[in-house]
Amino acid sequence: MLQPLFAAASSPFPMIGILLALLVGGLLLANSFTRAGAVARGTVKEAVRQPAFLLTIGVTALFLIALKYIPFFAGKEETKFYIECSLATILLSGLTLGVWLASTSVADEIEGKTAMTLLSKPVNRRQFVLGKYLGILQTLLLLVVVSGVLLYFFTYEKTGYDARESSSGRLDFVEWTSVSWLPFEVPTAVPQRWDMATRTIPGLTLIFMEIAVVTAISVAISTRVPMLVNVVTCLTIFVVGHLTTVLVQSALKDQVFVVFVARLLSTVLPTLESFNMDAAIATGRAIPAEYIGYSALYSTCYITAAILLGFILFEDRDLA
Repeated sequence: MLQPLFAAASSPFPMIGILLALLVGGLLLANSFTRAGAVARGTVKEAVRQPAFLLTIGVTALFLIALKYIPFFAGKEETKFYIECSLATILLSGLTLGVWLASTSVADEIEGKTAMTLLSKPVNRRQFVLGKYLGILQTLLLLVVVSGVLLYFFTYEKTGYDARESSSGRLDFVEWTSVSWLPFEVPTAVPQRWDMATRTIPGLTLIFMEIAVVTAISVAISTRVPMLVNVVTCLTIFVVGHLTTVLVQSALKDQVFVVFVARLLSTVLPTLESFNMDAAIATGRAIPAEYIGYSALYSTCYITAAILLGFILFEDRDLA
């Protein structure tokens, strides 16, 4: 079980860059040289043409704009509250879109016999499941990237706005400072705004990992159940996954059954609370690179297990 390590640590951005390069490179290679990649390309094209995709991006952008102007009455902590609420908005949007795409792209195609046409080509069932997941994952990556760019820009603007609001009124006086990678000096507030906006990047990285884990589960169970059951199941896993840490810590030590159930849930279900960045945002501490790496390893292992479960569930599914 992963535990937050918000103590002094190395910068997470080299780790994030490496992980992003591996993800994009792996997706490009899969799309170009595998049959599952061909299924993934078709899934992406179909997904981005859906009104739900554009609607999700539009609603997310509107929420990010609205949160920018909503006062939290937190004084100097306004920007931190904005980042926290915005990351939660992006998380819910990604989870909603991921579960919906899994249901429409996998379950509906199986129920509507469309999958039989695809499987009649040189594509087996495992390639079908893997390709569907890779296609949905690329669509969700596009959603997170677009939302992340908006969040970065709005956070930069809100940090400057809050600084002006909390100033003593001496707007005619500007302090200047030097930045190591710039040949000229800039106003002191500019690096502070860059720093606050850049803090959203590790949070977005962990949010994408959480979305990828839940979507993998959704794709796996979509091979057997319709949309309604899929939504209810994923919602339950999402809620319990954020409570597994609390369940284990609060389990009654003298109740063997309670301890067993708590540990079973924490083992079988994903520990989604490990992707939660509320503590780091509230304390203003940086997320260490080691934590990003361990989270990536954990999410990769769980995604692999979920997709393997999808292979098993879909292997003997009657498509006739």
